[in-house]
Amino acid sequence: MRHQHRERFQPCRRPARRGRRLPRAAQRRVVVRRGLWGELAQFPIPRAEVRQRRIAAGWVLPMAGAPIERGAVLIGAHGRIQSIGPDHVVPRPPGVPASEFPDAALLPGLINTHTHLELTGFEGLVTDPEFPSWIRGLRQLKTTRTPDGYLQGARRGLADCYAAGVTTIADTGDSGSVIRVLAEAGGSGIAYQEVFGPHPAQAEDSLAGLQRRVQELSHLTSSRVRIGVSPHAPYTVSAALFRSVAAWSKEERLPLAVHAAESQEETEFLLAGSGPFAQAWRERNIPFPDSLGIGPMAWLSKHQVLSPLTLCIHAVQLGPGEIRLLADSGAAVAHCPRSNRAHGHGTAPIAAMIGAGVRVGLGTDSVVSIGRLDLLAEARMAGQQAGLSADQQLELCTIASARALNLEAEVGSLEPGKWADCTVIRLPHTGETPAERLLASSQDDVLRTYVGGKEVHRSE
Repeated sequence: MRHQHRERFQPCRRPARRGRRLPRAAQRRVVVRRGLWGELAQFPIPRAEVRQRRIAAGWVLPMAGAPIERGAVLIGAHGRIQSIGPDHVVPRPPGVPASEFPDAALLPGLINTHTHLELTGFEGLVTDPEFPSWIRGLRQLKTTRTPDGYLQGARRGLADCYAAGVTTIADTGDSGSVIRVLAEAGGSGIAYQEVFGPHPAQAEDSLAGLQRRVQELSHLTSSRVRIGVSPHAPYTVSAALFRSVAAWSKEERLPLAVHAAESQEETEFLLAGSGPFAQAWRERNIPFPDSLGIGPMAWLSKHQVLSPLTLCIHAVQLGPGEIRLLADSGAAVAHCPRSNRAHGHGTAPIAAMIGAGVRVGLGTDSVVSIGRLDLLAEARMAGQQAGLSADQQLELCTIASARALNLEAEVGSLEPGKWADCTVIRLPHTGETPAERLLASSQDDVLRTYVGGKEVHRSE
C-alpha cells in the first residue's frame, strides 16, 4: 500500500500585537540591484512571498552530489537553502512547517531553457507540415490574440510549468506578457524580447524599437526575473540588425537568444540563397545577406552574435566545424528534441556538443509545436538519441540547463545558499536507481513545486 505523505506544523509563536512594530526579520526585505542602465534600483520583496519550511523525502537528489536516501532540506525565511542532508541530521527548528514525502523524491526545480508561454492555448491550431508554411500560419494566428489574451495565456503557461515541476524558464516572445507574469508571480526566469527585421534598411529603427521596449519592461526585472533580447532567426533578421543587437547585448550585459541551425530550409537559405525562405525574401524585394555560402553558426559568428551571453535555440544542423565554433565562442544551446522531431528537423548532435564542452540545456519549445510541455519527456528523448544515462538526463534539465542560462550560481542544484527552488515527485516502482524511477514518472506524479521556498503547486 502506498504511504501517504505527511505535513505537520509545529507550534508557532504568537503574532505581534496590532500597532506594535514588527521584528526586523518580519519586515519587508529590500533587494538592491544595479538596474539596466547602471542606476541602483530597489525591489521590496514581502516576507509573505517566501516561506521557511523543512521538507523530507524518501530520496533527495541534490544534483551536486550523490542521492540521499531519507533526506531533508531546510529552507530559510529568505527563500534560500539553509541545510541539506540525511533527515536525522538536518535541523528541525521550532515553529517551522515540516512536510514528509516518504514515497517521493525531492530534487531541484526543473529548468526549461526554451518556452513561448504567451502562445499557451494555441495547441493544435497550426498543423502545416512544411516548416516555413507553419511559421506563416503561426504569425497569422498571433494576430487574432489581444494583449489580455496573451497575458492570460502566459499565466496559464506558467501555472502549467509549475505543475510539471519547472521552476525557472527562459522564454522568448514579443508581447511582453511573460515578464509581467513572472514579476507578478515572484517567479524565476529570463524573458527574451524578440525583434524582427529582415531588410537592412530597417535595422536602425528595429534596434531603437527593441531598446524602447526593453526600457518599458525593465521595471519588472528583479534579482530573479531578468530581461534579454532575441533577434529571432537568420531568415527574419538582417545581418545589420544582428550585429547591432549583439553589440548592444554585450554593452548592457543582456542575455541574447536566437533560433539558429534549426531547419534544413534555414541552412539552404544561408548556404545557397535558395528554398522557401529565399523565395519569401525575393517576393518582398529584400536584399540577400552579403555572406551567403556558410552555415548558420558560421554566419552568426561572422556577425559577432556568438558569445557567452548567447543561447542558440535548437542547433540541429551542425557539423564538427560549427560545433567547434560554438565551443570556442562560449555560447550555449537550448536543445528541444520533441519539437525538432515534430517539425522534421532531425536530431541535434548533443553528444558531440557536450563532448566539445558546449553548455547544453533542455527546452520544450511551445505548445503549438508539441502540445503539453513535459521537460522530463524531453530528457528521456534526449537520452535515447544521445545514449545518456538516467543521471545525465536529469542533469540536462537541472544543473546543465542552469549553466546554459548562466544561472548555476543561483539555481539548478540543492546546495546551501542557493534559491530553494525544488519539486517533489512521487516515485514509480519502475527502474532501479532514483534517477531511473524519476524518469519513469509522469506529470501527475508532481506533488509539490516551490520557488524560493514558496509553494506554487500542490496536488493531492
